[in-house]
Amino acid sequence: MWLRLLGGLVGALWRSRLELTLVGAIVVVQRVLAGLVGAAAAWGLVLGLVAVVLAVPRARGWLRTALRAARVRRKWWAAWTDCGLPRVRAGRVTSIPAGELVRVRASRGSSLGHVEHRAEELAVCLQVREVRVTRDRENAATGTVTLVRRDPLAGVASVRWPQRDAAELSLWEPIPMGVNELGATVSVALPERNVLLGGEPGAGKSAALSLLVATAALDPSTRVWLLDGKLVELSVWAPCAQRLAGPDIDEAIELLRELRGEMEQRYRELLLRGQRKVAREDGLPLNLVACDELAFYLGHEDRRKQKEFAELLRDLVARGRAAGVIVCAATQKPAADVVPSALRDLFGFRLALRCNTPQASDTILGQGWASLGHDAATIAPVQRGVGLLLAEDGLPVRMRGFHLDDADADELAARAAALRADVWLSNGETRS
Repeated sequence: MWLRLLGGLVGALWRSRLELTLVGAIVVVQRVLAGLVGAAAAWGLVLGLVAVVLAVPRARGWLRTALRAARVRRKWWAAWTDCGLPRVRAGRVTSIPAGELVRVRASRGSSLGHVEHRAEELAVCLQVREVRVTRDRENAATGTVTLVRRDPLAGVASVRWPQRDAAELSLWEPIPMGVNELGATVSVALPERNVLLGGEPGAGKSAALSLLVATAALDPSTRVWLLDGKLVELSVWAPCAQRLAGPDIDEAIELLRELRGEMEQRYRELLLRGQRKVAREDGLPLNLVACDELAFYLGHEDRRKQKEFAELLRDLVARGRAAGVIVCAATQKPAADVVPSALRDLFGFRLALRCNTPQASDTILGQGWASLGHDAATIAPVQRGVGLLLAEDGLPVRMRGFHLDDADADELAARAAALRADVWLSNGETRS
């Protein structure tokens, strides 16, 4: 029993007051050696051993990391005590570009919800910019607390798209979209998904949309359909597209009708095959629909045509997933009256770039995310390409999108057109 208590005391000291534990260990070793070689010689041996250990870079780095972790755990204990919270133990501490990740466990009678509700007070006590809480899905008692000390995406130059030099790509593979606050690449897998992108003018939504279109264009088995309210953002990809519709809403409606016909034909083909959805091994082409300036079409002055466009697009988003139809739509007016919730809620993936208001951010991500701390209105106007991506994990991830400039887009489009030429000729296909 006494050994267990002693072990617990040493463990607590090791986790929170590591420096005191190390000093105590040095004193104990010196006293033991003093009985064998004398006090002066013992100090010489101990200090020499310490000098040798500190001379090793790996040992020095481990000690620095361990001391920092102990300091964070000590401050965490003081913070929840000051806030009057039930006990939530801090465990492993990992340094990240934004600050620290702290593994936590709630004791009985407490929950991580207590920490989340008092996050602002904890941030003040810890003297950090922000406290974020993520609960483990498999265990309500454990999770991760992110102590945000700095914005790792601020002042970071845009990174070129890592697939910029690819000779050929597949839309079935995950598409790298950017880098998150941990420095890790954020990717999205598009099959059976639709993507809604939104943000104020100049926030970087067209650049993000270009990454998706570029991937589809470099996949010769994918059919690309383009809707561009300005006609200049997506026109570079016209040589790779089945059809391109500009600001003429009649052309846009005709494109959607044709694509709906393709979707219906695909479902008939799946029925004959005894399948419920398209699979990669089937060899059936995917169809990617890229719509820039969605607000232009949904806000058209002719209400009848506006309604028809909205209904056609909604039908493709709602029924097209299993048939291999992927809709990627971007808008610079993310308002509820422009993008109706009946349409928005059908998009599985959403990217909210810089928005003017929390309400505009919620229009893209979904109602309530801004109040939970995921607000694209907090992104600085100078942070072009920074946004919140709601994708596979079900939680918005703050990231900086990869960069694809006009010259890159021109070169990729030319490469994609050459790649597709042989396929179109061999299949006898024509483009509208």
